[in-house]
Amino acid sequence: MESSSPSATSVPDEREVQRAALVDHRQRLTDALALAPYDLILYLERAVVYSDLAYPDLAAGDAYRALLLTDEVLNEGFEYHEQAKESLEAHSTEPYPKVLDHGDLLANIKNTADGEDVDGSEPYRPLATTASVRCFQILSLSLLLCGCLASASDFVQKGLKILPANKELLEIKGYIEQVARRRLRLKPDEPIDFHDLPDTGAVRREIYPWNTYEPDRFSEESLSFLNGQLKTMAPKCAVKVSCLPVLLEGESNTDEYEIIPTCNQLGLFAKEDIAPGEAVLKEYSLLTANNRHKESTCDACGNELPPLKMQTEAVNCPDCYDTVFCDEFCFSQAEEQYHPAVCDKDVDSIAKDPEAKDVAESLYLLLLARLLAMSNHQEVHPLALKEIKYIWGDFVPTQLNDIDLSVNAGPPPEWTLPFSFKYNIEIPLHVLEKMDIDIFETLPQHDLWVFNTAYSKFRGTASARKGLRDGRPEVAAVHPFWCLANHDCDPNVTWEWGGRMTLFARETRVVGNRPGGIKAGEEILNHYCDVDLPVKDRREWAQGALGGWCMCKRCRDEAAATNGSD
Repeated sequence: MESSSPSATSVPDEREVQRAALVDHRQRLTDALALAPYDLILYLERAVVYSDLAYPDLAAGDAYRALLLTDEVLNEGFEYHEQAKESLEAHSTEPYPKVLDHGDLLANIKNTADGEDVDGSEPYRPLATTASVRCFQILSLSLLLCGCLASASDFVQKGLKILPANKELLEIKGYIEQVARRRLRLKPDEPIDFHDLPDTGAVRREIYPWNTYEPDRFSEESLSFLNGQLKTMAPKCAVKVSCLPVLLEGESNTDEYEIIPTCNQLGLFAKEDIAPGEAVLKEYSLLTANNRHKESTCDACGNELPPLKMQTEAVNCPDCYDTVFCDEFCFSQAEEQYHPAVCDKDVDSIAKDPEAKDVAESLYLLLLARLLAMSNHQEVHPLALKEIKYIWGDFVPTQLNDIDLSVNAGPPPEWTLPFSFKYNIEIPLHVLEKMDIDIFETLPQHDLWVFNTAYSKFRGTASARKGLRDGRPEVAAVHPFWCLANHDCDPNVTWEWGGRMTLFARETRVVGNRPGGIKAGEEILNHYCDVDLPVKDRREWAQGALGGWCMCKRCRDEAAATNGSD
């Protein structure tokens, strides 16, 4: 739901003024990084600003890039050694950067510089070691705040190997152990098995104040573009503004209310009558992912390939022979839109054949990898690609995500975007490096907030197909027009995905076994989950995927009936 702007006569409170100043400071540092992309001090300074703005995930992202740059400084054979060293040398004379003057960090580091003689001729080396400890401080505390205890513990231990007596790291270690005991329900004297620590949490799901790529989705320009694209896919439909019930954070007593909160979103509407069983939409997408290594699926559209012994139109890429496409059409589309960015670069082995607990995250990651390949090859910012530009990411207004630190503050907000160090920070950067992309120089295209925005759009809109071997999701795709058809637990369409995403008008409706078909003017009502599930399970799915409980009429009616019978 998009927030309304404050009235012209409203006076910003002190918190708004402070926040605006921090956002402005963040922009100045971002502009400076565009000119000096290998300056690890700038990353650390921006990480501190992110912490002050209550974006611990973004603080961790910047601290990790700074940590990578400390490795570049300290290792002469690394790719960006000279650039990183030159940037750090500008800070190597006293007074040292303020961001490193944290607790007793500078005082302690004089006697410990990674085992080196600090009086040597390379003053940047002990400074890089000092900076690495500051990175570990920010990383461990930020990841703890995100709920990623295992990664937080790992980074705090790495920092303590350099400075075992560092007060700030020891305090953070204590905080991690306190939270771990609560999460694992351990008694004070029980040992903590750090292999059991959870490593996923939740962060803010919002249109960041500096995100200039989110379009006005309700403008005439946007609607004209979308309807122009839709003509060939769904000739009997049009994209219009739809009024939808607002998703709730959890259980509520509003299920029996006749009037509930609503918000505007885009939706698909029938321009003409559509008969039961008739195809409503046929959509082709290259924004696909497959988490099985060397699986027999088309690399472009995700469709299953025919058995090898059959005569087939399948095409192998001549430069990376293991990459196979359905036919010449899929191969030509891949060559035009993404494949040269990953061809013969060993990207295909990343995040494949994951453990059961990581199946969903691996697919979202691989969708991000495909998006980055499309962006790189087409030389278009990831968020400006038409495949995701107009998708709504179930964003929460920034002011509702903010943490109130005042004495009379209420409980903290419920952040809704799933997050982990591995899938949001570490592996996406690894994918870019495999693609021979400079992760520092291309920061505007590959900042963590860009990844998070893409993930927000994927979750709840990506469709998945389960494998026959073990029933686990193994292929996923984002079809931007399919997901414009809004979710309802009493849908009037059903869908099939086999290379093309096809929506069909239902023969009968779920509720009451009513006749199917869609009348002109009616909204196309899709389903993103198994509509045969009980209302409690459907709402729990919506909470995880969409960020809130489904409030469609069927869910409200069934929940009210269940509550009434208790």
